[in-house]
Amino acid sequence: MTDKELQERLKRFAVSIVKFGESLPDTPGCRTIRNQIVRSGPSCAANYRAACRPKSKTDFISKLGTVEEELDETMFWLEFTVALSEEHRQAVSPLWKEANELLSIIVASINTSKRRKN
Repeated sequence: MTDKELQERLKRFAVSIVKFGESLPDTPGCRTIRNQIVRSGPSCAANYRAACRPKSKTDFISKLGTVEEELDETMFWLEFTVALSEEHRQAVSPLWKEANELLSIIVASINTSKRRKN
């Protein structure tokens, strides 16, 4: 997968996350989830885009680390949504699966970059 393809995949994921957040009911718990997830989901895409223009190999690895953290946070909020109400499981499942796949790609990229740096 090229950088551009991964950028596009992360952007599609971000859009899906925002649409999911917008679909949640207007309850106190879901408002909290919505406020958090619509920040962390798109942040993954934005930070990966920034990582594709690194100042150095160290900068690239650092920025990928931020993408990793934001993906993990997004996964937490998806899990929290289901914990709050099982009715959301069907909508969450494909989003969580995509986040997990993206996280695996990012972690592999971090590990490869660290090996090549050393």
